[in-house]
Amino acid sequence: MAHGGDVIAELTTDHREVDLLFDQIDAAPPGRVERKKLLDALIVELVRHSVAEELHLYPAVREHLEEGDALADKELADHARVEQLLKDLEGRDASDENFERLVRELRTEVTAHVQDEEDHLFAQLRDGVHPYVLERLGGKVRDAKKTAPTRPLPGTPSTPPANKLLAPGVGLVDRARDYVTGRRQ
Repeated sequence: MAHGGDVIAELTTDHREVDLLFDQIDAAPPGRVERKKLLDALIVELVRHSVAEELHLYPAVREHLEEGDALADKELADHARVEQLLKDLEGRDASDENFERLVRELRTEVTAHVQDEEDHLFAQLRDGVHPYVLERLGGKVRDAKKTAPTRPLPGTPSTPPANKLLAPGVGLVDRARDYVTGRRQ
């Protein structure tokens, strides 16, 4: 899918890619290694997406939208629930007795979060933030995803300044681990 444009277009493209990965997981036979590989790809995409939102989108929400603090806090709480599910899934094989249940829970959480963002938050951003700011945020989000971690780390800081300091270093370590283990091939 084509990435680019303002932050809303960029994140919406990510959402469609995540939907596609969930569909591919659902289509793969239960208990098969293919499901685990697709889940690993999904985890990478969700972590990169979440980190980019936490680094750039939610600070902008706080700055530019009325009641932005409450909106950003709600989104971060959604991320925390998803990140814990990702961590619970990360070390499991597709044949694990809890794998299917956790994938269903993950899809439910992610789908609700995406729908809320697209139906409410993105509309408020479109109405309340200058298009130039949205374009700049799109570029920042794309750049952040290039250096973001690829593995869930529940409990790590999700707000500035700590997340801006930690994410690039953790991302570098994750990408090195992915290379050594063949996780992203």
